[in-house]
Amino acid sequence: MTARILVVDDVEANVRLLEAKLTAEYYDVISCHDGATALELAASEQPDIVLLDVMMPGMDGFETCRRLKADALTRHIPVVLVTALDGRDDRIQGLDAGADDFLTKPLDDVIMFARVRSLTRLKLVIDELREREESGRRLGLNETSSKMRGAGGRVLIVDDNARQAARIAEVLGSEHRPLIESDPESAMLTARGPVDLVVLNARAEGFDGLRLAAQLRSGEATRHLPLVAVVDPDDRQRLLKALEIGVNDVLSRPIDTEELAARARTQIRRKRYSDFLRDRLDHRMELAVTDPLTGLHNRRYMSGQLLALMRRAARGGEPVAVLAFDIDHFKAINDTFGHDAGDEVLREFAVRIATNVRAIDLPCRTGGEEFVVVMPATGMEAAQRIAERIRLHASGTPYRVYGGRELLDVTISIGVAVSGDRNDTPEALLKRADEGLYEAKQTGRNRVVARAA
Repeated sequence: MTARILVVDDVEANVRLLEAKLTAEYYDVISCHDGATALELAASEQPDIVLLDVMMPGMDGFETCRRLKADALTRHIPVVLVTALDGRDDRIQGLDAGADDFLTKPLDDVIMFARVRSLTRLKLVIDELREREESGRRLGLNETSSKMRGAGGRVLIVDDNARQAARIAEVLGSEHRPLIESDPESAMLTARGPVDLVVLNARAEGFDGLRLAAQLRSGEATRHLPLVAVVDPDDRQRLLKALEIGVNDVLSRPIDTEELAARARTQIRRKRYSDFLRDRLDHRMELAVTDPLTGLHNRRYMSGQLLALMRRAARGGEPVAVLAFDIDHFKAINDTFGHDAGDEVLREFAVRIATNVRAIDLPCRTGGEEFVVVMPATGMEAAQRIAERIRLHASGTPYRVYGGRELLDVTISIGVAVSGDRNDTPEALLKRADEGLYEAKQTGRNRVVARAA
């Protein structure tokens, strides 16, 4: 897995050395020697990772990182700070500035590449979400109900060392809601709920922490959970394996309480951002297949579902019925009472349809005053019976508009069609339903007419 990496260091020899190592592993490298240039390059070149030295004249690594994370163009780019060997204070300050990871000098090549690969995987996920969000924006789907949640979250601590687990919970309890599990099976069940971060002991006595991490990463409900593994500082093999499995961050024993708190904030903040993007994506996907006035599905969604049901029927499955609706004299409602009143009638009519069909049926608004209900596993007799029930209910009581000041009597016409042999198509089925609807309107309206295949 390759990536484009921005290397920032004021020492030319350090830059050249890193460039040589990264290029040898087929990474694309760009470089600069100061924070101001780094900000410009990050915004214009959009690298996948920034390797940023802490000690630089003028704007140091902390301030550069802080500005990268404050800019909407660059906040999604992982930043790895390069610190001194005993840079405990640097790590905490860097985490508070928004750093995603750390490397210590002298650089360990194996550790460096493991962390780069781990962050590259994360960046690919974020990039895909951002690209889909941008696609939705270009399509004009700009509405969103999503808001970024606060930093505090629910933290699952998985550790059979009761003293260590209690200490972690105590440290995180001031900002988050910790929950301790000592059994991996119980932890898996808990992690499927509302959890924002998992801190697990990679060297637990009673279970394999890395196996649990792998299971969490592969589970559909837990694969996006940030994982922090507690490791022994001299257990190099386990640390590398943790990063390879997909653990987001590692914390060495003995646990530094300030570093633990800072790393938890970083991981939860990152999860909040990815959740925000996913929520926006889900909302925009819903907008793409939903009629905004009535809340029913639109023609696009109906077409896809009907095609799938027709294919199933052609392979020997049960027949599919379609009801095509039209509100009688709807233009007169708009002309007499105005389009606002017409919209109120459409919304109420959609409610009356939806409350008179089965849970498996698909009511849709296909345009104007035209509606369709797709009914899986339904023969002609049942379809006609349901259509007649909807007709009676839709016109049984007046429609209230203008806050109830006006009462309108509304009737509907319905065409019914049911899928035929294996050569039948969605287009032909809808056409037969439309023909039945047309006949109903031509013969007096306020009636149901069925058309056989």
